[in-house]
Amino acid sequence: MVHAIYLSTTRYLPECDLILSLLLNKKSFFEIFRILYLKFENTEPFFEMIRHIIYLCFLFFLSVFVIQAQEAAFGNQTIDEFLRRKSLTDTASNGTGWMLRTASASVEDLFYQRDSLSRNKKLFDYSVLPIYFTTRLDGKRPYVGGEYGMIPARGAQTFLTTGFNAHFFILHIQFQPEFVTAQNLAFLGFPDTFSSGTIGARFSYWNTGDSPERFGNSTYTKAFWGQSSISFRAGAFEIGAGTKNIWWGPGQWNSLIFSNNAPGFPHITLNTSKPAKTFLGAFEGQVLIGRLESSNQAPTQIDALNSGYFSILNSDWRYLNALMLSYTPKWIPTLTLGYTRTYQYYNETRPDDLKGWLPILEPMAKENLFKNGNSVEYDDRAQSQQISIFGRYKMTKAKAEVYFQFGRRDHALNWREFIMTPEHARAYQVGFLKLADLSGSNKFLQIRGEITHQQESVNRYLRYDLYGGLTWHTHGQVRGFTNYGQPMGVGIGTGSNVQTLEISLVEDWKKWGILFERLENNQDFYYRAFGQQSERKPWIDWSTALLWNTSYKDLFISARLQGTYARNYQWGLSETSTPEFSVSQNLFSMHSQVNLIYFWGRGLKKKE
Repeated sequence: MVHAIYLSTTRYLPECDLILSLLLNKKSFFEIFRILYLKFENTEPFFEMIRHIIYLCFLFFLSVFVIQAQEAAFGNQTIDEFLRRKSLTDTASNGTGWMLRTASASVEDLFYQRDSLSRNKKLFDYSVLPIYFTTRLDGKRPYVGGEYGMIPARGAQTFLTTGFNAHFFILHIQFQPEFVTAQNLAFLGFPDTFSSGTIGARFSYWNTGDSPERFGNSTYTKAFWGQSSISFRAGAFEIGAGTKNIWWGPGQWNSLIFSNNAPGFPHITLNTSKPAKTFLGAFEGQVLIGRLESSNQAPTQIDALNSGYFSILNSDWRYLNALMLSYTPKWIPTLTLGYTRTYQYYNETRPDDLKGWLPILEPMAKENLFKNGNSVEYDDRAQSQQISIFGRYKMTKAKAEVYFQFGRRDHALNWREFIMTPEHARAYQVGFLKLADLSGSNKFLQIRGEITHQQESVNRYLRYDLYGGLTWHTHGQVRGFTNYGQPMGVGIGTGSNVQTLEISLVEDWKKWGILFERLENNQDFYYRAFGQQSERKPWIDWSTALLWNTSYKDLFISARLQGTYARNYQWGLSETSTPEFSVSQNLFSMHSQVNLIYFWGRGLKKKE
């Protein structure tokens, strides 16, 4: 035992000597960071964790020097979480809408002092937006989901945005471009060692969607218009155009239709800028037309697989038409119910009539869209539809909420079919948030969780035998509900499911917490390719993350350090595996992220 302790303490002496020598030689902080970061690259899990801690410390140090550069809004998950807690603890925030979230000034009163709102009464005014700076480091592989403004990529990645907004009477202008750059290193992806049948099964989803493993073969650098827009507002209504991200529905980490997972897309919109109050209750809504782009990327990192199995993406852009309506009854002000519908098709196939511009007006039952029981002509229009319903119920006294969203991506022939097989082509989401008072302080114990399920139900066996059909965000003719290769809604991977649970201690902006997540990767592919055999098991990611939020004057900092253990990574087997005793291929990887938000002298002030 003494010998074991000796080995464990002397094993890392060379690294300790290196750190000590750097300090004694009075190396600069940046030089120390560079040397240590390179020293711990591509090592065992212990050193990979040290490498990510060094990265987080560097970013925290850097923020003190760099972020010395206003209007916060929905869409950023860190701010969304704070506002959501506020809606449960502050009665003044009860009028804030949650089913339609965009980068809007309608939530300013949750951030700023009351006297700062007086500028809205001016005929003309302008303000500088906060600086949003995010950087992340993914170790041996990307971890999908939650990368607002970013891409799933291995290595270091940085996102930056800021800008200004102005209004003159009812005219509102916001200019907030976004810039992202990523190392985009190669990693162990889908291999070429499977049989042709298994590879074909994997490509059956890549050929009905647009979700590349890696975005190119070199450093990824992109600039977008971001959260920019120009609009006219009158009362609770707004009409305009822009590229702002849109979030529909009550989800915390994911949304079935629109989230902030993909870059914002150009669109023309008529929507509510805040809940419209009537004698029946409050309504939120949006109708839009937009333009979505393909990634123009092959799905795997192996050229031979791409050339042999991949169907090239259509270079035409996709026309999008979407509708969202939500209602909060006057008699049950803590309940909100809503409905969404989206249509997309390639612009070259869009009919040049009213139904071509506004297909959301089509009947819900498919049998009403064709004659003589023959749908061939209608199906040739190559339209991809998604529909969902959602609800949120807030328990004010308990400081808690529950919510759901249920979606379907395929037309039901008629209402009888929908009622008999509601699980066909469906996806769903359920979640909750609970704040528990801690006596004698302003702190709360926050417990929140969410389940998002995209995998097809057992109904696929009845319709498509054991091979199954398609899955959420895919379509046989219109390749995926995506923009530049990233899903517009759920960003965890095609046919994947995720369960998330977070337990945190929160106080206003501050948070100390831990998050547990279980991600079932590409389940529809797994059952199509491997069926019920026992040798290869589903690829499951088990993650644990440490969460920390704090603020310093007008600077808001949010950090996350995550370890992910991939069980049966890429459905592979270890070199020691045998048919009699299978041994899975597993992979441990570290992931870290820091978000910095700087407000110009008023973001963190208390209300008067």
